[in-house]
Amino acid sequence: MSVVRYNPHSAAQRNQTDFSNPMFDDFFAPFAYITEALAKNHDLGPKVDIFEKDNKIFINAEMPGVAKEDINVDVKGKVLTLSGERKSEEEIEEKNLYRRECHYGSFERSFTLPFDVKSEDVKGKFNNGILKLEIAKPKVETVQKIAIS
Repeated sequence: MSVVRYNPHSAAQRNQTDFSNPMFDDFFAPFAYITEALAKNHDLGPKVDIFEKDNKIFINAEMPGVAKEDINVDVKGKVLTLSGERKSEEEIEEKNLYRRECHYGSFERSFTLPFDVKSEDVKGKFNNGILKLEIAKPKVETVQKIAIS
């Protein structure tokens, strides 16, 4: 029996699929794990696009079905946190449910930015299920030479 390095993403070690060749476990494992995580989307929070333009950072977050009042944006140091809750409009009995792919409940997602963020430097708009944040980058302080007499 040979010693095998532990891989948490390995299908055999997760007891889901036993491939005859363990090489395929290690090769496909990252993709299988990502697919599994996306299937359990409630753990990931909203999908986002983050980009820089005109000396600002922009974050666009998809939040379909979330009311504006149920969204929170918090900043602390370099960390910006999006949180909220998607509420179900009606309760469906399990015996009448054929398929459930939509996720309801609370979510939270944090991002570390390359600079400290002040709340007054963040502007946000929410329209058609998309939260758009605009974060001004801090002005770079230049070193000033002091003349000595």
